Amino acid sequence: MNTSADYSPQPHAVLRRDFEIPAEMGGQRVDRVLAQLFPEHSRTRLQAWLRDGYVLVDGAAREAKHKLRGGEHLSVVEPEAEPLGAELPEDIPLAVLFEDAHILVLDKPPGLVVHPGSGNRSGTLLNALLHHAPQLETVPRAGIVHRLDKETSGLMVVAKTLAAQTALVRQLQARDVGRHYLALVHGALAGPGSVDAPVGRHPTHRTKMAVIEGGREARTHYVVRERLRAATLVECRLETGRTHQIRVHMASIGHPLVGDPVYGRRRSGDALRDAFARQALHAFRLALVHPASGEPMQWEVGLPADFAHLLDALRREAGA
Repeated sequence: MNTSADYSPQPHAVLRRDFEIPAEMGGQRVDRVLAQLFPEHSRTRLQAWLRDGYVLVDGAAREAKHKLRGGEHLSVVEPEAEPLGAELPEDIPLAVLFEDAHILVLDKPPGLVVHPGSGNRSGTLLNALLHHAPQLETVPRAGIVHRLDKETSGLMVVAKTLAAQTALVRQLQARDVGRHYLALVHGALAGPGSVDAPVGRHPTHRTKMAVIEGGREARTHYVVRERLRAATLVECRLETGRTHQIRVHMASIGHPLVGDPVYGRRRSGDALRDAFARQALHAFRLALVHPASGEPMQWEVGLPADFAHLLDALRREAGA
């Protein structure tokens, strides 16, 4: 393989790599060969390179499904990572539980938006990450591979390299990442149980999600951790990771999360629960395989102060 840093046939191209396709790779699709040659990149990214003309087979662009014979000349120009945009580093404190050259695990507080969006161009976790680790500017989405809602607290993993990001995304797609949450729901929920119901955009309220026919496959497993007066503390394990999944699934079985302003009850009749200003949801356990070492790793983190105080108050009320 020859590598040259001064070849730039496409905008933003920074590195050219040339290969002769080995005979044993003959008969394979070009996108599958690329996945073997560039394991640090996702299949989606490699297919985009093919589509955008960054990959040439004997000097010609080919579709992803093109089959190789073996012996062809493959030229690949790696484009730069797409710029993040106008997001700037901001000195926002982060509760980092683990960090090495490959990943960072943090405890996100409630109220922190993960990624900039409409009305939230600054003050987000992404801005904080760019300040904490400036090299994340070269990693798509600053290494963010999964999200928590603004008012959901708890554990998140961030990739510090492109290779780590690709590996973590593949683990998430294969459902090999363990994500466990504590949720306080209204009512006396029987358990254990599972909710297997597709989730998609609400047909009329486009800012909400809902259990709908034709939605994306979604499964949430739960066990009861503690019974309180007119409320239940449950541990939820995600098998899939759809937007608002736990919130939608618990509401769909008649037990919405305490404090949930979108899927919950405006008034429950209980002053303590009605005073809680956000959804009572906390990502307390995260388990994954380290993308570089292959070592299984797991972290747990306690409840944030507001959630812990609510539980203590409900326990005192139940014991009164």
